[in-house]
Amino acid sequence: MIRLLPWLLSIALTIYALVDCIQTDDARIRNLPKLIWLLLVLLFPIVGPIAWFIAGRPQRGEGGSRPGRGTTHPPPPPRGPDDDPDFLRRL
Repeated sequence: MIRLLPWLLSIALTIYALVDCIQTDDARIRNLPKLIWLLLVLLFPIVGPIAWFIAGRPQRGEGGSRPGRGTTHPPPPPRGPDDDPDFLRRL
């Protein structure tokens, strides 16, 4: 069983990198075109996925690899009723 562990880890890393590369928008991939990254991940099982995570995947500051997970501003702090113009108009 221990002899299978490196193979299973290699396959899992390759599959994860492959799915991540496929789901990433073409315009946000760094350094190489998406097709080249896919070939690197598939042809070089350990080196390809590691290279993808280091040099090809979008950086976190760019919004991550999933849509809708971009950087957002925190909501404004709550205001008291005397600072809310709508509340004062209703009085």
